[in-house]
Amino acid sequence: MSAKPTAFALSRRQFLVAGASVTGAFVLGVPYSRAETDDERQLGYFIEIKADGHVVIGSNQPEIGQGIRTGLPMLVAEELDVPWEQVSVRPMPLGIVKTEDGFTWKYGGQGVGGSTGLTSNWEYMRSVGATARAQLIRAAADRWNVDPDKCTTEPGFVVCPALGERIAYADIVAEAAALPLPEESVALKPMRDYRIVGKAQNNIDAREIVTGQAKYGIDTVRPEMHYAVIARSPYLNGKPKSFDDSDARRVNGVLDVFEIEGPAPGEPYQILASGIAVVATSTWAAIKGRRALKIDWDKGPNRDDSTERFWAENAAMLKDEGQVVVDDGEFTAAMESADTVVERQYELPFVNHAPLEPQNCYAFVEKNRCHIIAPTQMPSGASRSAAWATGLPREDIRVDFTRIGGGFGRRLTNDYVAEAALISKKTGWPIKLQWTREDDVKNDFYRPAGLHEMRAGVDGSGRVVAWTQRLASASKYFRRPNMPDENLWQAELYSDDFPRHIVPNFRLEYFHNAIGVPRGSWRAPAHTANAFVIQSFIDEIAHETGRDPLELRIEMYGDERELAYSNHGGPTFNPGRLTRVVKFVADRIGYGKALPAGHGIGLASHFTFGGYAAHAIEVSVADDGDFKIERIVAAIDCGYAVHPNAVEAQLQGGTIDGISTALGQQITVKDGQIQQSNFHDYPLARIANFPSRFEAHILPYDDKPTGVGEMGLPSAAPALTNAIFAATGKRIRRLPILDQLKS
Repeated sequence: MSAKPTAFALSRRQFLVAGASVTGAFVLGVPYSRAETDDERQLGYFIEIKADGHVVIGSNQPEIGQGIRTGLPMLVAEELDVPWEQVSVRPMPLGIVKTEDGFTWKYGGQGVGGSTGLTSNWEYMRSVGATARAQLIRAAADRWNVDPDKCTTEPGFVVCPALGERIAYADIVAEAAALPLPEESVALKPMRDYRIVGKAQNNIDAREIVTGQAKYGIDTVRPEMHYAVIARSPYLNGKPKSFDDSDARRVNGVLDVFEIEGPAPGEPYQILASGIAVVATSTWAAIKGRRALKIDWDKGPNRDDSTERFWAENAAMLKDEGQVVVDDGEFTAAMESADTVVERQYELPFVNHAPLEPQNCYAFVEKNRCHIIAPTQMPSGASRSAAWATGLPREDIRVDFTRIGGGFGRRLTNDYVAEAALISKKTGWPIKLQWTREDDVKNDFYRPAGLHEMRAGVDGSGRVVAWTQRLASASKYFRRPNMPDENLWQAELYSDDFPRHIVPNFRLEYFHNAIGVPRGSWRAPAHTANAFVIQSFIDEIAHETGRDPLELRIEMYGDERELAYSNHGGPTFNPGRLTRVVKFVADRIGYGKALPAGHGIGLASHFTFGGYAAHAIEVSVADDGDFKIERIVAAIDCGYAVHPNAVEAQLQGGTIDGISTALGQQITVKDGQIQQSNFHDYPLARIANFPSRFEAHILPYDDKPTGVGEMGLPSAAPALTNAIFAATGKRIRRLPILDQLKS
């Protein structure tokens, strides 16, 4: 049974305990087991105030480059009121507790995805810091024999203005540790008094990263550890018929070779593919042993799958009637009575996550316990995967998660953890499983591909009165456990996305293509596809009806108001905030100004997981079709920016990711096999593709933060292709762009 963060949230305050550590420091956090060592005991605590004034704050969330390992401790340090330069951060392991109803969280919900790492901990982490501060105030008040209400704090000190006294936290840690926690909730600081949160702070581990000291999963080394790689089926849903490992076993260092059985076609994934595992004394020996294998593959039921056939099937489906999943107003009548009907199709391919650090996992399965060390976005999922592979109870599985060298949604799935646990269980050895770049490109849960048909009806005044999006795609939800076919659309079309509730006659229609390509969450999931389609289509409507693209957007978005939004990022969506960000980037880049021949500016904006972002991009296109990005202006409205440096970095990174993907990335299939294998045929954009004039702006809105990991990506690609159209009159409706301008 999965962990239940909501159940734990009800009793978080009661679950906190305060006391002294084995070194005499004041600690505040959660109870620890008697079986834990003294060192591990402190990992259960969110705060440790040492006798020298140094403060250690526990970080309970996976760090995938989004800055959460700095952002959440900033919340604690702010409420605790300590100097940020005296803070260090200690990563915490997965903490789950078995209850009568299943499992609940020990350290709060642990997992990052969907831009929730900050928002799901916003209240809790501040309350932890405030509670610790209140304990210190009470301890000082007791020493001075005054009411705690007469005391306050300055960074690292409790002060009593009436007495003219101040005392360092370090001098009262023993008294604070002896006090019971208050029964009532502790008041939080007014945000106007913040010194740390909302201010530019360097990432706490920036020095470790740039000096090569940061430890990723790939850096794991443990005593008596052996190394493993897997020769996975090159055919979608294929498996070994037979294999000859005699040459592999002759490779110096190879210790064992055996088969790993993958899921049957159509079944949910625990591991991604069947294959042959090679275990050796080093990764290189294991790779050499894998190369020496002779495997006869059963090509499986998807041996004839190809992306060429996939696109043909999608086009054929769109000529028929699909599953109507949203149908507002009088759509058919409104479309028939429209003065102008605009219809277009857009194609988005499968894409690979391409994290810099390929998948890896350390697993040591013993008779009654298991230890996992992995770069995972979902530690609880790693626990479930290890339990599946080993048969051990989850409470006997320890999961440590490292800093992650790129997640982008790939590490929401813990198939590599299950693989490592299976290999360790089979051999009895501690195992480090390592994927290569080729393994990663050819074996992924790819971003779903789809063919989108858009149609809009426009009345005589230029107002859009009817709108439909018809999508034939490979759903991300395919092969998920207990997922009925009628719900497959929900991962691909977000029912309340713009322009629903704005265009009165609105219809969404879905067709599913069950190609054998595995698919999963890819940064900003369906928003990355739908933003490209919708923002391209708005430009096309404007062009077809003689409108200005910015003017049409502002008219459709309108003023600030709250619309119902039932999808992730709700419960409401404020289209006026899109008006604000798109007007900002347009003004900043000089939209509407006279440009040299061959230059154009494109705009796009999108609401993603609770946040709002927009891009304005200027390009120049040469006569031979080569184009250059001259300038990028990006803006984000994430409510309140807790960690501004990280917000800016995520806006920049999302922009680069979106443009890189649009320029040249696609995964194709032929004869049931993925065609790409490494960065030579799956190219990432280079520094030279991006201009020096690249601005990233944060537009504060209110005191409620949203996540930012996804927001910067969706509107980047359509802003680029809209700019190309403005420069050349050639519309890009198929990604990646590749050499379409040269045709």
